[in-house]
Amino acid sequence: MARTLRSDLQGKEQLEITPGQTVGPFFAFGTVYPKMHEVVFPHSPGAIVLSGTVYDGAGAPIPDALVEIWSADAEGNIPRGRGSRRRDDHTFTGFGRSATTDEGRFEFWTINPGSVNGEAPFYAVAVFARGLPDKLMTRIYLPDDQEKLDADPFLSSLTPEERATLIATRLPNGYLRHDIRLQGENETVFLEF
Repeated sequence: MARTLRSDLQGKEQLEITPGQTVGPFFAFGTVYPKMHEVVFPHSPGAIVLSGTVYDGAGAPIPDALVEIWSADAEGNIPRGRGSRRRDDHTFTGFGRSATTDEGRFEFWTINPGSVNGEAPFYAVAVFARGLPDKLMTRIYLPDDQEKLDADPFLSSLTPEERATLIATRLPNGYLRHDIRLQGENETVFLEF
């Protein structure tokens, strides 16, 4: 956040946190780049599609949201290389960005992340949308290892209904589907920092 300078009652200058601002009319400036939704090259070995829809509190799809994901590679290693915005069609970067369609749909070409330190595998997710003064952070967990899901400290702190908002659905073709609901019934659990 930005900081503003003001004087207190004794005339001393103090920095004050500037409140967050909603996304303005130049949302795409500096955020869009080629192949941004391709964390891995499409149809390469191990590649899957992670997709879903972002919904508002009334249950309507949001046509102008931006979803970002970060994840470990298939072995559970966190990519640390520079240039996550450069796509060379070979390197797994761990980071992707997808703007939603007019129907509120996002889509990534990625891989199934591996377990980091024995935890249940997940994608870290940020959601940017109109009306939000700041991004929302959440997770999308893989549905495949119930034992790891049950042992996950974060998931264990949630009710079964809340947990369900964080676990993706595996489709018959091996892809993943997960919707994000910003408010209302079945609201996605968001993390506070």
